[in-house]
Formats: sequence, structure tokens, C-alpha cells
Amino acid sequence: MDETEFWALIDSTRVDAEGDPEEQADLLIDKLTRLDPDAVTFFARHFESRYNRANQWDLWAAAWILLDGVSDDAFDAFRCWLISQGREVFETAAHDADSLADVLEGFDEELDGDAEDLGYAADEAYEQLTGTVMPDLGLPEPPEDPVGVSLNLEDDAVLAERLPKLWDRFRG
Repeated sequence: MDETEFWALIDSTRVDAEGDPEEQADLLIDKLTRLDPDAVTFFARHFESRYNRANQWDLWAAAWILLDGVSDDAFDAFRCWLISQGREVFETAAHDADSLADVLEGFDEELDGDAEDLGYAADEAYEQLTGTVMPDLGLPEPPEDPVGVSLNLEDDAVLAERLPKLWDRFRG
């Protein structure tokens, strides 16, 4: 499975689920179980590498602004949600978190920002296919802390300065 196929699965399940992250995870599991275990493993590698790439201070700050504060676990779920939004939103955000203000339409903090179940879809599909747990993906160990310049997430002035477009649109 290549990157284009990975994003096609993400996009098709998001559209079919009408943006519901839990439904998207269920649909993704269903589609992945129609593939062979190697393809599911390749999907998992693509997902995990993007999940690790999204471990950035600026994206944590974006999640904080969008969701009015997030814990470590909630930031993990936000990274899964970011992937669930598709290639354009993910790549835009990974390159410049503040640009999320330009690409997010109709963000609702009660419904959006959490797709934790999507993070387990490949593992679930692999287990259904093989009866065993997914093997090690062979990816480099991700850094323990987010990459980039750290910031005090509880300081509104710092958040507004770091991500001015997001702040103005969602909290200003």
C-alpha cells in the first residue's frame, strides 16, 4: 500500500461516515479486513508515521485552542483526528499549525477533534485477519516530547502570539 492508497482509505471512510470519527473507524476496520495482512501492516506504518509527525508543540497548541484545553491523552486523540481529516488538512497542519484556521470548516469542539478509535483500526483489522497482534512496524522510536519550541499552553497571550489566525477565529 502506498501513500495515495492510504489517503484514499482515510478519505473514503470519512466521507462514508459523514465525519463521525467512530463510524469512520468502524468503516476503516471493515475495509482493512478486505485486504491482506501485509497491506494492513503498510497502512499501519503510514498511519503511525503521520501520528508521530503530528507530535508537535504547535499542533498541541492548536488542539488546545480548538478544544479549549487538552490533556496528553486528548492530544493523542486529536492527532488521530487530524489524520482522519485527510491529506490536505493533515499536511497543511503539519507544515503550519496556524493554517488550520484556513482549512477547517464547521469545527465543533463537541463533535470534532477526537478520533482515538481510528488509531486502533489497523491493529483491530490485523487481529481479525490473523488472530495475532500486529508485528512491530519497524519505525524509528518517536521522541518522547513534542518537537518544536515548547510553550506554556495555559497562557492565552502565548497561544495568541504563536497561532494568531487560529486564536482569532476560535477564541478571539
